[in-house]
Amino acid sequence: MQFLVYILLYPILWLISILPNRLFYFFSDFICFIVYRIIRYRIKTVRNNIAIALPHLNGKERLEIEKKSYQHLCDLFLEMIKTLTISEEEMDKRFVITNIELPKEYEKKGKSIALMTGHYASYEWSISMNKHFTHRAFAIYKKIANPYFDKLVRAIRSKFGASLITTKETIPTIEKNHQNNLLSIYGFASDQSPKSSRAFHWGTFFGIETPLQTGAEMLAKKYDMTMLYLKIKKVKRGYYEASFEELTENPNQFPDFEITDLFMKKLEAQILEAPEYYLWSHKRFKVKK
Repeated sequence: MQFLVYILLYPILWLISILPNRLFYFFSDFICFIVYRIIRYRIKTVRNNIAIALPHLNGKERLEIEKKSYQHLCDLFLEMIKTLTISEEEMDKRFVITNIELPKEYEKKGKSIALMTGHYASYEWSISMNKHFTHRAFAIYKKIANPYFDKLVRAIRSKFGASLITTKETIPTIEKNHQNNLLSIYGFASDQSPKSSRAFHWGTFFGIETPLQTGAEMLAKKYDMTMLYLKIKKVKRGYYEASFEELTENPNQFPDFEITDLFMKKLEAQILEAPEYYLWSHKRFKVKK
């Protein structure tokens, strides 16, 4: 059954990916109407998250952010599909890196890099950065239940040379690479809320005390990795700009969880600049003290 669904949907996805840009984003608007107005996908979660994170805004302002966030969500999903057929030249126009010299400077120092980012703007198209690196790039993702679509997502996200590893494969992969002296860059989307039973640290996000993902910091300390923050901005529809910021070159000089808190503060500040480009559909505040 899963294979049948995949066979039926793959040609449709491929056709969507080759649509001219004007039709492509018109189709995204149509999908947004279905998702937001008819299905009302996770509407309670989105509204609750925005209300908690942005209490200083009035109802009209929050509603405007809500509408724009759904448009961005649909753009984001379809842009992942667009990656199926997008050329390297086109990707370079749409995802611009402003300071690639910063991670390359750290590559020359002979240390692996833990690259932290959030579910903001186009974290999907950040996979295109791999061609600029000397280190081998690994992107960490959550495995999809349907094995055929999981294989498709892996193919899409690894199109520009990055290797995908599941959350369960992360520690064994880093350990193996460390033992083999394989210098690497590991991409962590570290803003999802872990289960409270698995939380090592409670920190604040938009003033709410909540469990935070600490895996990137703990692994960076264990394997002495430089830690960078990837800030991605949406310049206009279908166009993004990415820049790197240093978190620390020596994570073991920091008290436990201080780097995680620093990452969350950077992400929070970025979201406040343009909150409509954050993925509010995640249950970010599902566990609170």
